[in-house]
Amino acid sequence: MSKRDYYDTLGVNRDASDDDVKKAYRKLAMKYHPDRNPDSKDAEEKFKEVKEAYEILSDGQKRAAYDQFGHAGVDPNAAGARGGQGFGDFADAFSDIFGDIFGGRGGGGGGRSNVYRGADLRYNMEITLEEAARGCEKQIRIPSHENCDVCHGSGAKPGTQPKTCPTCGGHGQVRVSQGFFSIQQTCPTCHGSGKQITDPCNKCHGAGQVKTHKTLNVKIPAGVDEGDRIRLSGEGEAGQNGGPSGDLYVVTHIKAHPVFQRDGMDLHCEMPISFATAALGGEVEIPTLDGMAKVKIAAETQSGRQYRLRGKGIKAVRGADYGDLMCHVVVETPINLTERQKELLREFESISQGDTAMHNPRAKSFMDKLKDFFG
Repeated sequence: MSKRDYYDTLGVNRDASDDDVKKAYRKLAMKYHPDRNPDSKDAEEKFKEVKEAYEILSDGQKRAAYDQFGHAGVDPNAAGARGGQGFGDFADAFSDIFGDIFGGRGGGGGGRSNVYRGADLRYNMEITLEEAARGCEKQIRIPSHENCDVCHGSGAKPGTQPKTCPTCGGHGQVRVSQGFFSIQQTCPTCHGSGKQITDPCNKCHGAGQVKTHKTLNVKIPAGVDEGDRIRLSGEGEAGQNGGPSGDLYVVTHIKAHPVFQRDGMDLHCEMPISFATAALGGEVEIPTLDGMAKVKIAAETQSGRQYRLRGKGIKAVRGADYGDLMCHVVVETPINLTERQKELLREFESISQGDTAMHNPRAKSFMDKLKDFFG
């Protein structure tokens, strides 16, 4: 299946400026990002397609090759696709491919320093059910790496400068010949930085960065659930050799609540009522996340009956819909009875014995099932 034209993918003209390309990419990346479309395979594929197009068109050399040769000009697997390549260029093509495999970024006539994106980080945040329902803002403190304030990130002692690596000549990569193949690898002396520090900084010991902690404000949107992720772009580990920082993912964990149990957008709770209220009906108060609410109990309500309070659940993260509060009736058996109460209950039981089927339908049904079971 042929690939779409990269310019068509981003929706820009072939003479678009670098800024126009970047703006178009950001707009489409926000639209199709997996975090915004968690269950859409189509959006995921479009996001990958947009990302691939931007990686080519944002690089001057790759864009020039694409403009001249099309997809073949930027495909490392398309040997000879740039037209008129001889046997010597064949080795260079393999060098580019193997350089990519082993982490190199250079190609053709010499490498560039290896630039690595920083690692993504994860932070587990515990919040209450109320905070998850209403949304909140939290402060977190995480470990971080920052540029050394003594050497300003150079790694060299103040007054000195890093020197060009004598092994790779500042490219960060070296070529190793194996037969007619020329394999490009990370320089073993400078580890891809292209520089060598002979007089390291006393504070960071040549690393250019120091360990520290930073405090971040995290906005928790209303409706988040257990295991939801909130992405803080660029707040992960710092990149290497000028590479971009990774992202920080805050994962939410909801504390157990003493009253409510959550099921998606709905809430569930038990509603204990007295024996008399269950038999005669009445009105009871129950708690919600917004305060107390009154529920009318129908006469002859049985234990386990469910009452629904619409809109008293959790708000959806995306949209304005609310879930419901499901109240499950539990008929309480009275305890610590006085002699007079016991006497009245015995009297009630004696009166009811005359017509069990009318007053105790569940018991009647249960006995009928037992008779059927035992024949």
